Amino acid sequence: MKAYHLNKDALTPMSVGVQKEWVLTNGIGGYAGSSVTGAHARKHHGYLIASLHPPVERFVILSKINEHLIRSSEKMDFTVEQYLAGDGSTAYREGIEYLHSFTYDGLVHFTTKAPGFTMTKTLAFEHGKNTIAISYDIQNDGAVATLVLTPLFNYRVHHDASTVDTLKFDTTYEQPEIRLVPQQNKDITIRLFTDDGTVVPCEEKYTTGMQLQKELDVESDALDDNYTPYQIEFPLDAGCRKKISIVCTIEDAYEKDAFATVAAEMARFDALEKKAGYHDELAETLTIAADHFLAYRQSTGLMTVLAGLPWFTDWGRDTMIALTGLTLATGRYQDARDILTTFARYVHHGMVPNMFPDEGTAPLYNTADASMWYFYAVGKYLEYTGTPEDYAFVQETIYPKLKEIIAAYEHGTDFSIYMEEDGLIHAGSGLDQVTWMDVRVGDWVATPRHGKPVEINALWYHALCLMEEWATRFGEDGSHYAALAAHAKESFAKEFWNEKDGCLYDVVDGLKGDATLRPNQIYAVSLPHRMLDADKEKKIVDKVYEKLYAKTGLRSLSPDDKEYHPTYEGCLDKRDHAYHQGTSWGFL
Repeated sequence: MKAYHLNKDALTPMSVGVQKEWVLTNGIGGYAGSSVTGAHARKHHGYLIASLHPPVERFVILSKINEHLIRSSEKMDFTVEQYLAGDGSTAYREGIEYLHSFTYDGLVHFTTKAPGFTMTKTLAFEHGKNTIAISYDIQNDGAVATLVLTPLFNYRVHHDASTVDTLKFDTTYEQPEIRLVPQQNKDITIRLFTDDGTVVPCEEKYTTGMQLQKELDVESDALDDNYTPYQIEFPLDAGCRKKISIVCTIEDAYEKDAFATVAAEMARFDALEKKAGYHDELAETLTIAADHFLAYRQSTGLMTVLAGLPWFTDWGRDTMIALTGLTLATGRYQDARDILTTFARYVHHGMVPNMFPDEGTAPLYNTADASMWYFYAVGKYLEYTGTPEDYAFVQETIYPKLKEIIAAYEHGTDFSIYMEEDGLIHAGSGLDQVTWMDVRVGDWVATPRHGKPVEINALWYHALCLMEEWATRFGEDGSHYAALAAHAKESFAKEFWNEKDGCLYDVVDGLKGDATLRPNQIYAVSLPHRMLDADKEKKIVDKVYEKLYAKTGLRSLSPDDKEYHPTYEGCLDKRDHAYHQGTSWGFL
């Protein structure tokens, strides 16, 4: 894949560099991330955010490792950090002066340079484990020196912050492991392993006042404290080359050689690229990027999809939309099969789960489109694979659930989801949030869209057409699905066409169409089975392009609308008002 290299000009000043972020994942819901400067900017930043119950219950374990060099009486501090000074002002550690470059090639590499000294720090996960490896490659061309590493430990939910009062550990050092047991969870042992260096107790057991710029930007609590019981000292001879391996984990068994983990991850990336079969730099880069969203779910023993990093876990809608690109376009057909199987197991009242909560409790089903996108994903799976074995898998494992979904939508299920007499799907009432435009604050629903949403009915028609095909293939009578599809097509063309604006209504409720110009109608012209003639399809695309196209996505609302919000920023309340009222979305 392409290596992304940022030199000092792209990393400085700090206010610019801290806005650029990186992420690594471990395949079970855990992750690492920070800014390209090395300064944390979010509560979600850290070197080891472990998933205690994959892929959920994510806790910050190792915040980061700070480094400084002592040569004679001179101390060069390589720490890059924004912090709250004693007078209440924002201050910065001097390490940005020494940061030479940042490189991402599937892993992350920070290169630091000082007079007569070069250090490259690389981070990599041991895949499938809550284990982060940090390797250091050092060239000391100057006089004798000592490199000092200070690990910053934590134990907190990844969207919370810590204070000194909450950071309580039973701490021991038995060579070669530093061990910490959080007092709030005695079942966890945090281990930091190094087979070199001298472990020395720190005079200050805590670092306080780390200031997180992204949290400031969203008007949130922006301070975090960390626990620093030890530092590790490494003597450097004049003119020496030295490699240092640091591994932090909550596993009992783990790879203790950071360089071996780095090599294993690069080999895994090579294998993923070969499986995908592209010979194109962008496609190979996307193949590795896709891998970060695939994770093992402990409760099912199968693969699932993380809807977004670092906040989300596995959401049904997002999973089915993204499945084609994440698994099928990358040749990961078994992973696709596992994901489809996972969600089939959780179909309830004819509905695919909207989300699996972070606390590991029962799934939520408040969505009308996840089940419809499920048909699309199954169709794409068969399109990419298409062997008799794949059709047999769908017939045995998936098809019964698909029939259950169609019957539930036809006769009615939860959240006011049912087929009206015109053959179209009604969804939602009251405070329900059943489409992807689902912001709700208390009793305020930003974009309720109750009635017959345009994309739900485009997906409904597509699902019916697929079911007619599959029923016939599997030796059943598909005429009922064909009749439902024909009825929906006739009603859709009549009810959704907005002659005045030359596009589709966003929602139809009874005989009234909502003419609010939103991007949801684009699905009516892009799904494999469609209901409109070519002239109307072209008008829709032209209208969406003219009013909603924003280069990297489609606006969620036309700028001509009085409710349009041009920017997504500020506190949660401000962002909720903009989320579906102007914000551009790439997936559309």
